[in-house]
Amino acid sequence: MLLGTGKETDMSDTYTPPEVWTWEAKSGGQFANINRPVAGPTHDKELPVGKHPFQLYSLATPNGVKVTVLFEELLAAGVTEAEYDAWLINIGEGDQFGSGFVDINPNSKIPALLDRSGDTPKRVFESGAILLHLAEKFGHFLGSDENRAEMLAWLFWQMGSAPYLGGGFGHFYAYAPEKWEYPINRFAMETKRQLDVLNRRLAESPYIAGPDYTIADMAIWSWYGQLVLGRLYSAATFLDVESYEHVLRWAKDIDARPAVQRGRMVNRAFGEPETQLHERHDASDFETKTQDKLNPKGG
Repeated sequence: MLLGTGKETDMSDTYTPPEVWTWEAKSGGQFANINRPVAGPTHDKELPVGKHPFQLYSLATPNGVKVTVLFEELLAAGVTEAEYDAWLINIGEGDQFGSGFVDINPNSKIPALLDRSGDTPKRVFESGAILLHLAEKFGHFLGSDENRAEMLAWLFWQMGSAPYLGGGFGHFYAYAPEKWEYPINRFAMETKRQLDVLNRRLAESPYIAGPDYTIADMAIWSWYGQLVLGRLYSAATFLDVESYEHVLRWAKDIDARPAVQRGRMVNRAFGEPETQLHERHDASDFETKTQDKLNPKGG
């Protein structure tokens, strides 16, 4: 049934799966042109490399924002060794299937990091792994030793929970060819359950893992914080996010951090021009290289 209309759609038809599934047609929806059931590169393309120890290849989706927020927080904390070059990967154009990107992340998902700070470059993929790699490398945003297990538990909670928000709710509510009642209801219920988990936790603690701001907050905020701030899927009213008062308090507190505001801008290729910093190679880029500066109106 089409959500809110009472009209029957193909969703009401019974689907009998074949004995062996085959890929015969695009699945439909916003990202149908890049979805495929095989891995590996589709074309040869080397990745650019800058001057800094860390080379980040990403896009300002929630998973990408996690890492750029951490880099900016590290630099704000005085960790000058965390300087990085951030290169835009346009997933809508299939940049993630270029041979250079696949060499760093065989799963063809952003973000992907090349750590050149040591004698031998190391590839790091999966956003949670990148957060943990950088936090452990520099000894920042891990929380206290006694809270380390709690922090790790919440970090991995995010990695396991967000696919229900993004690939589940977000897909069917915002990106699917039509709005079908069953999957939207199924994943809205799970998203609201997850928000309640967070709300209960944040009712008893200023941050996710305890008294300290950690990479668990950065990871969860990039998804659930931005959701309750109305930045994901245009779904804030539908999900009644105002009812999660403790999540909102926490989300607004983190959103006000200057490093978080900068991190949201890096590799951003959508939204208002002044919020878009397609590439980041120096701290001054935030003042001189945003799209409103590079492409001023009437220029």
